[in-house]
Amino acid sequence: MLSEIIIQQIREKGPISFRDFMEICLYYPGLGYYTSPVEKIGKKGGYYTSSYVSPVFGAMIGKQIEQMWQLMDEKPFSIVEYGAGTGMLCHDILVYLKNNRKLYEHLQYLIIEKSPVMREWEKKHLGEKVGWYDSIEEIGEFSGCVLSNELVDNFPVHQVLMEDRLMEVFVDYDNGFVERMRPAGKELTDYFGELGVVLPTGFRTEINLEATEWIGKIGSSLRKGYVITIDYGYPSAELYREYRREGTLICYHKHTINEDPYSSLGEQDITSHVNFSALNLWGLKNGLDACGLVDQARFLMGLGMDEYLDSLRGAKHSKGDISTEEEFIKKTLIIEMGGKFKVLIQKKSLPSHPLLGLKHLYGQLHFT
Repeated sequence: MLSEIIIQQIREKGPISFRDFMEICLYYPGLGYYTSPVEKIGKKGGYYTSSYVSPVFGAMIGKQIEQMWQLMDEKPFSIVEYGAGTGMLCHDILVYLKNNRKLYEHLQYLIIEKSPVMREWEKKHLGEKVGWYDSIEEIGEFSGCVLSNELVDNFPVHQVLMEDRLMEVFVDYDNGFVERMRPAGKELTDYFGELGVVLPTGFRTEINLEATEWIGKIGSSLRKGYVITIDYGYPSAELYREYRREGTLICYHKHTINEDPYSSLGEQDITSHVNFSALNLWGLKNGLDACGLVDQARFLMGLGMDEYLDSLRGAKHSKGDISTEEEFIKKTLIIEMGGKFKVLIQKKSLPSHPLLGLKHLYGQLHFT
């Protein structure tokens, strides 16, 4: 059992950081949540994603990518998707883009998949245009768009607590998993220093160093193009408000939510909110300029989701059926998920140009 593996590691090496504990729970070969053969997404899994709700979500992202290709002079274009899950989003984007013959002929869709189990699942459902890679470095330099949907929230995070100084959470075992506090290392204290964040005493939160490394690698590999990051989270100003003083770590187990990462090891998803200020800052360090940050509802409406649904209604024989479907799609993607998820778009080596998905961007960009 996964718990026995963790306990043995603690007995041999002493307490492990929460970050390493989370890494084992999610990605330990064959036993982690994302590496075991158990179905992850959908009715039998632990949660739903927007792409699982309706192909309309993938079509709207496809429409945004099509505009990006046009802004890049309609040259050969690569879509690089991180963690494609069941492959539904990839499938729906390609179905939409297939209507643009010039784009589709010079398009390659590259999936970076960490989980062997998910990779095999994707290969069963995806065909032409798609290739698989272990890392973005393996792809080499490219021009196009990097896409991720509900990826960054699953990166293993360090948990920290501000006392007289910043402390890091370590996991020990004493007739059950217990937490120990140790002084945080320089990399963790520097993280808040660079963001200009001062935590009050007693404030507990997460630090996602893997996210800063991830966006840095993208900036190094992307020669020219865009980055679309869809996830739940906030800029620093919102993420570290007083009412979040216990952090944002959440676990999903069979469509139920709990705050206990030390139970159901390998059987539940463990997530934390994304700091979009960090993605912006470390993106800037690696040549990525922010185009805008908007919630999913405004993103989809800016891309004309209503008009797209109208066009589908015209192609249907039964108006009643499609109106029921429309109601479900709007309720789920716009109302239930629309405010929860954010869309960050960054660019590299391109002039500023209005993007359809950012049409309803409200206010100025504030990442502090």
